[in-house]
This record gives sequence, C-alpha cells and structure tokens, in this order.
Amino acid sequence: MVAVIHSGASLREAVNYNEHKVSRGVAKCIDAGYYTRDANDLSFHQKLSRLQDLMDLNTRVKVNTLHISLNFAAQDRLDTSALKEIAGVYLDKIGFESQPYLLYEHLDAAHQHVHIVTTNIRPDGKAISLHNIGKVRSEAARKQIETEYGLVRAQDHKRSVLKLSPVSVSAAEYGRAQTKQAISNVVQTVIKDYHFSSLSELNAVLGQYRVSADQGSEGSRVRANQGLVFRVLAPDGRRVGVPIKASDFHFKPTLKNLKPVFEKGALARKPHAVRLKNTIDMTLARRSSASLDALSAALGQQGVSVVKRTSEVGAVYGLTYVDHRTKSVFNGSDLGKAYSAKSVLQAVESVAAEQQAAYVAQLQIRQLQSLRTGNEGHEGRLTLGASEQESTGLFDDLLQSQKGESAVPYQLRKPKRKTRKRSM
Repeated sequence: MVAVIHSGASLREAVNYNEHKVSRGVAKCIDAGYYTRDANDLSFHQKLSRLQDLMDLNTRVKVNTLHISLNFAAQDRLDTSALKEIAGVYLDKIGFESQPYLLYEHLDAAHQHVHIVTTNIRPDGKAISLHNIGKVRSEAARKQIETEYGLVRAQDHKRSVLKLSPVSVSAAEYGRAQTKQAISNVVQTVIKDYHFSSLSELNAVLGQYRVSADQGSEGSRVRANQGLVFRVLAPDGRRVGVPIKASDFHFKPTLKNLKPVFEKGALARKPHAVRLKNTIDMTLARRSSASLDALSAALGQQGVSVVKRTSEVGAVYGLTYVDHRTKSVFNGSDLGKAYSAKSVLQAVESVAAEQQAAYVAQLQIRQLQSLRTGNEGHEGRLTLGASEQESTGLFDDLLQSQKGESAVPYQLRKPKRKTRKRSM
C-alpha cells in the first residue's frame, strides 16, 4: 500500500475534486465516517458542512484540510467493505481517531485506490499536529496495515503504482477533463518527489513527461497573479490541447504556492550535487562523447537527463541536469563553471577534434600498409610520391644501361676488336 498525503487550506476544493469525479462516473463516495447518515443519503452541502463546522472552531489554524490517497497493488483485490475498514484503521493509526471523514473510491486509474478528505480540527477546537505526519506516523501505519491485511508492501510495488509515463497527446485530443487528469498525475508526483529551485528546473522535469508550466504572457492576469498555466507537449515540443490553470487543480500549484517548494528543493538537492558532478566528470573523461547529443545519451543510460535551453536560432545557452537517481535538478552553472553549457560544449568539441585527428592518423597508416603490401616482391620499392618515383626510375635506368648497350649512343660505342685466327 502506498499513502500520499496532501495538506491544505481549502476543504471545499478537496470535496469538489472528488464530487466532480463522482458526477463523471469515475468515482463513488463509499463511506462517510462519523457522520449521522450514510454516504448515499448525504447531499454535497451536508458532506461539506460536517467538516466545515469543526474547522470553524479554530480559525487560527490555516492548514486545516487533509486529502489522502491510499494506493493498492494490482494483486490486492479489495471489496468495498475492506476498503472502508482499511481507511478507518489508517486514520486511527495516524492520530485521526473519531475524526469525521469522507471516503471516495476512484475508478480512473490502472490500480485500485481511495481518497480520504478530513480535517485536523477536533470537536474541542484543538488541532491535530501535522508535523512529520507522512514520514513518521503514516509510514508506521502503512507497514502495520500491510502486515495485518496481507497487502503487497509499498517497496515491492511503489514504483509500478506511481511510475510516471509521458502524457499521451491523445489525452489532450479527448478534451479538458482528460487533459486535466493526465497533467494532474504528473505535476503532483513531480512536486512531491523531485528537488528543484526554480520554474525552469521544474519544467526540465515536467518536460520528461510531456508537460509544461507557463507563467502566461506579459500583462496577463495569470502572470500578474503569480499563477501558472499547464499544457501537454507533443513529441516535437509543441504545446497542444486545452491549457489548464494551476488554480483549477485541487492542490493549487501556482507560482506563488511553489516558491516555498523552490526554497525547500534548493536545500534538499545539495547533498546530491557531488554524485552528479562525478557522473558527468567520469562520462567526459572517457573521451567518447563527441557531441552534446552523444553526451546526453551516455548520461541518460546512467539515469541523468540533460535538458538544453536554446535561443530562437537554436543556439544552446544553458543546460539543466535532471538526476532521476536522486530526484534532484540542477542548472549547469549551479554545479560549477565546468558544467555550464559553454564549458561542456568546449569539452565535447575537443573530443570531436581528437577523434578526427585519430581518424586521419589511422587512415594514413592504412594507406601506407596498403602501399607496402601492393609493392611486395618489387625489390622493396615503395612508391610514396612523385619525386621518389622519379628518382627510383632514374636509378632503374642507370641499372638498365649497365645490362645492355642499347642505351649507349652509337658515337660513344667502342669498335669491336677483330680476333685473329691462329694458324695451324
């Protein structure tokens, strides 16, 4: 079982999110814990007001809403009664015993999962602490429930359950609802799992899954209000489909709300910088990457994506490294001068020059070997150039002149001696 917790300040949005899915037929409200009526007998207003009444008891607490999803492996075939029981036990174990809650089963994903909406304000007006609720209380509760109910352990199926895939362009073609759902899955997981310190670094990760976040044009209301607009990207990088405002998602990933995430990410990624730099250094040291694309492919095999930032004319002016091993994102300049676009381009260009020089040298060696082989048996003669051919030819002519008289001018020939016959 995998538990994902989102805390916030808008109960209405959390309930709206689930009720909208109910209206579309892709979810159903299966329980209303500690309500006076069954879930099927409650109106939207009644579902909302039970929790809102508790929140009104302590208006000083701003983060007063908890939206939790419990995700199960495909092997965990659970009926409605089991889902209700597990949700109730989970809330008890994380310190929310006797708190009213709404339980929704969602039917729009490959794996079985439920959503819980509740508040941390108790009937006495005191707030339940949310400090480290995910890391400490939720983890302990999850492990106990996995054992008690014989569920697949999170470490055995978490990657398959929450593994992201690039958003299909077909999702954008089917309309706003499908686009919003596809983008929501990617953005929520990236914000939760990755460490980044800016919008450009966030986009470097989102781009791996064909999603982009945009501040809006100059003078637009979106930019003025520090909002964001999310779009699906086609394989060639074009933005397609219906744009979705950050404010339309229940978790509100606006630029304003992401600024604390940027600050937290800048700190969380620091311990992972050395490992990433070592990976880049070792890859460059092999002197096998003669282009930026070749370097990107080599790093990609080691779990590091290289995202190029280019000008309108296609010139590379920046590099962003997405280390999927440590879920950390760095601009090259943040790692150091040696990892900036300029330095890396110079490095791969020097490799290309070395490889070209080595190729020429090998070609010359092969030509020499070929010439040597072709002239075997010809008195070791090696025809390397015109001057050498001429000198060798002259030497042959001189040799030839010693073998016969045909090469000596007639005037220089000595007359033959007449031989006298002996008298008998």
